[in-house]
Amino acid sequence: MAKVSKNARVAQRAANAGSGRDHVKVVKAVKNPETGKYSYENKIIHKDQVKAFFAKK
Repeated sequence: MAKVSKNARVAQRAANAGSGRDHVKVVKAVKNPETGKYSYENKIIHKDQVKAFFAKK
């Protein structure tokens, strides 16, 4: 059984620390053309793709 040093584990956590912070939850209201009612589209996307998400119809 191999042991992993404490310093190696701390460095691995630090490398993965920012990965979750780069994503955001976006909510967009979408109107149904047949009924006229609104529904909501929820997604978790990377923060660089937010403008593209709201631009598409």
